[in-house]
Amino acid sequence: MAMKVCVVGAGAIGGLLGGKLALSGESVSFIEKHAAHREAINKNGLTIRMPGGEELVAKGVKASEDMGEPGPQDVVVIAVKAHQISALVPGIRKLFGKDTIVVTVQNGIPWWYFRRHGGPFDGKRLESLDPGGAIDASIEAERIIGCVVYPAGEVVGPGVVKCVEGDRFPVGELDGSKSNRLEMISQMLIAAGFKSFVLDNIRSEIWLKAWGNLSFNPISALTHGTLEGICRFPLTRALAAHMMEEAQAVASKLGISFRHTIEKRIAGAEAVGPHKTSMLQDVEAGRGLEVEALVGVVVELGRLTETPTPHIDAVYACSKLLDKVMADEHAAIVPRPLG
Repeated sequence: MAMKVCVVGAGAIGGLLGGKLALSGESVSFIEKHAAHREAINKNGLTIRMPGGEELVAKGVKASEDMGEPGPQDVVVIAVKAHQISALVPGIRKLFGKDTIVVTVQNGIPWWYFRRHGGPFDGKRLESLDPGGAIDASIEAERIIGCVVYPAGEVVGPGVVKCVEGDRFPVGELDGSKSNRLEMISQMLIAAGFKSFVLDNIRSEIWLKAWGNLSFNPISALTHGTLEGICRFPLTRALAAHMMEEAQAVASKLGISFRHTIEKRIAGAEAVGPHKTSMLQDVEAGRGLEVEALVGVVVELGRLTETPTPHIDAVYACSKLLDKVMADEHAAIVPRPLG
């Protein structure tokens, strides 16, 4: 029997997930605020361009701006950027039934990090991600399954998303337990053509992905360099490594160990090639930046664990000003060829 799945946000990752889930037989709907994208999905379906050139079209999916339209769901996938979640709070509960599962697929450290954590900071709210606690009050921790996103992609036109590379979506319960619903989510993702491992420590995997995001994303936003460009330019490669060293020191005080070295993580990013990070894509499109979820929260965790983070602090300050200037000027920043 098909699962009722609502994907909130039909961007690069939400579109890829929702489109492939629909193609595998699930009953998928989208919540999407951009009118042109929404209308194209409703008219023509959602098109996914895969890395090898294959083009998939998910027909029959519906996109709405109204949270109340799809009704209660079996699974709600929150696929908007972290700083956009608070805007969902007034309406997201319209998608919840008694046993609705919420899968979070944001970059960076999630707002729920210390919920069901069990450590000395158990239950602590991260002010940088959920000021005032509105998100936490609206989405019960018991509903949440964490998910780490490894694919890279972009929206290339109304109703069309492109997967640049990657197919892994590991999942885990917040308390590290193995549950029937966790296995069900993993199998649903596998049936849709993804690799999805069940993890007993989702936070370690979150840190492994965030380790690169907290450095590569803001450096790319500030310099307009691609992943390959950042990693091959000695000064930015060294800056990324320093930021990752500081983040590793913070994470280690929270009981996290990394299964890769910094050099291996940087080499992995370099191997992606001339890809623009999601934050650079946002700069060039004039969208708000994920500064807090990727960088600011690590600054907050550094203060919490009494760990110095000077390189992260400096990049955070510059990224926050960039975000403010773009918002104040209502402007995108795109390099303009001379001549």
